[in-house]
Amino acid sequence: MKSLTKSIYLQVVLTLAFIIAPIYTQAQCAMCRAALQSSEDTSQAQAVNDGIVYLMVIPYILVGAVGFAIYKSRQKNTKDV
Repeated sequence: MKSLTKSIYLQVVLTLAFIIAPIYTQAQCAMCRAALQSSEDTSQAQAVNDGIVYLMVIPYILVGAVGFAIYKSRQKNTKDV
């Protein structure tokens, strides 16, 4: 019974978070867009694009490194057997 109420509570909290989160992300995107479109030089836009790529690539590199380490560990264990 206790786990059911925790599950329902978690579902309600996640649902509210997913409903509220786009409101803030839209506001942030509009602010970034306005800041980048107002300036004549493209250096600020290029810096934002580079930052986005940097933030996007790092998790893939980390997951790839962990996956490679697990793969090598398993290969080492199968050779020992």
